[in-house]
Amino acid sequence: MASILKDCDCSPIIIGGIEDHVHVLCKLSKTRSMSSVIEDVKKKSSKWIKTRGVEYKNFYWQNGYGAFSIGKSQVNTLRKYIQNQEEHHQKKSFKEEFLEILNRYGVEYDERYLWD
Repeated sequence: MASILKDCDCSPIIIGGIEDHVHVLCKLSKTRSMSSVIEDVKKKSSKWIKTRGVEYKNFYWQNGYGAFSIGKSQVNTLRKYIQNQEEHHQKKSFKEEFLEILNRYGVEYDERYLWD
């Protein structure tokens, strides 16, 4: 994913996740939209994953994504959070956490469209 991000003119800072999701902290390109970067990352990483073995032949990313901006002062905190995904999600599931973030920041959503 790091090389895909670099090809999209985005500087990766840290990438990590667990079985059901991935977090990417990067500097967003000045010339590419978020949606086009995510489209490239999903498309190219999916093709790569499928080359890793027959057990991945049906791999696909979910349709949607969540993208959030942060300030420079929050980079180290988010980096530590991404490094500790496995430990963190023993306490709170991804779905619980994602809904908590949306609610905390007043993002309107329809849960029917959040999960594949």
